[in-house]
Amino acid sequence: MKKIFTLFLFALFSSQLFAQDVRLSLPYTRFVLPNGLNVILHEDHSTPTVSVNVWYHVGSGHEKPGRTGFAHLFEHIMFEGSANVPEGKFDQWLEAAGGDNNGSTTSDRTNYFEEMPSNALELALFLESDRMGYLLETLSQEKLDGQRNVVKNERRQSYENRPYGLASIVITENLYPPDHPYHWPTIGSMEDLSAASLQDVKDFFTQYYVPNNASMVIAGAIDPGQTRELVERWFGDVPRGAAVAPRGAPAAFLDSEKRMVMEDKVQLPRLYMCWISPPIHAPGDAELDVLSSVLAGGKNSRLFKRLVYDLQIAQDVSAFQSSSRLASSFYVIATARSGHTLAELEKVIQEELTRIRLEPPTLREVQRAINQYEASFLSRLERVGTKADIMNAYFMHTGNPDFFNEDLARYKALDPTDIRSVAQTYLVDNNRFVLSIVPQGKKELAAHPTQEGK
Repeated sequence: MKKIFTLFLFALFSSQLFAQDVRLSLPYTRFVLPNGLNVILHEDHSTPTVSVNVWYHVGSGHEKPGRTGFAHLFEHIMFEGSANVPEGKFDQWLEAAGGDNNGSTTSDRTNYFEEMPSNALELALFLESDRMGYLLETLSQEKLDGQRNVVKNERRQSYENRPYGLASIVITENLYPPDHPYHWPTIGSMEDLSAASLQDVKDFFTQYYVPNNASMVIAGAIDPGQTRELVERWFGDVPRGAAVAPRGAPAAFLDSEKRMVMEDKVQLPRLYMCWISPPIHAPGDAELDVLSSVLAGGKNSRLFKRLVYDLQIAQDVSAFQSSSRLASSFYVIATARSGHTLAELEKVIQEELTRIRLEPPTLREVQRAINQYEASFLSRLERVGTKADIMNAYFMHTGNPDFFNEDLARYKALDPTDIRSVAQTYLVDNNRFVLSIVPQGKKELAAHPTQEGK
């Protein structure tokens, strides 16, 4: 009885919380070093830990055709030692202090982070500053060749030899024109990785991995005044680089539907329906997030209920808005059950897309999607490392590290007609790419060459 009453109180509190306007307050201090490094400090003493989160404002979208994969290559090289950090010691020293670290690369940025007890903060700052300022002093042909082989093997494992692994590469190549920054994959091509010379790689680092093209968030159990002194001590002597010009990009649009069938070593056929959509934080971005949840966000969503539960013709279905700085992509992905074709799946998906373009979703559907997003949004703020990463993302995309309330407000302001409108504008039949991946020798399981009933 006590457990039931506790659950009742929790449910009551949760409903009151989401009925109110939740206003978040994440105070921060921001300053810019003379060399151009933007530093953002957020004090949070909920745990005796600290996160150092560095974003270099360079990703695969800053590369050039014929010279791709450099940003991701540096994600690996940056852990191979610098002038005052011998090879292998970066991880060893951090782990000895109870810390952890990693990095990641997208088309828009490369990030590196350390999470450790707060008394190890200065160690993390020393490590980050040394590879920012003195990496090239130890970058040799041997190190480049070693990490080049690691990246090539990663491409084989993650793309070429993984079931459905080449889908993302094929999709971006067909959504974006060859000269668009999002046309090639983040990991680059085998040919480009092989062709990269040591001087090519050094020039890329010199151009982009400079303090004036980076931002650093330090969040956790810190004293802002003391932390600023540490930052100035360790990063103040890193030389400023040449100014990095803003990226330009050609227009990305499809003026007709494109379809492709790929055979792969898979057991079940999978359908991908993809559209170019608005950039992150632009009008339409939040609406498509909500629409993806209405379509496939959970067991009560439209596509899951029809494809997986009612008709039982799909193994799984998902939809999502993949938001990026220059443009985004909207996906609907479904895997057929054994004995069923992708044409069957596409017919049902098409019916739901047409339906939502003709009449808006219910208020209940939209509110459920917004509540799910809000709950996820708030839960991500529980960890200091996640907060640091989000603040860095907001700073790069909006110039405001504390964009939390504005971001959440985009979703809370939506109503059903907004969702219908964005479907009518962006998810139309003649500007999408439809990819069928089928088992080898089973092209008859693919979606039809042209959608019937358009």
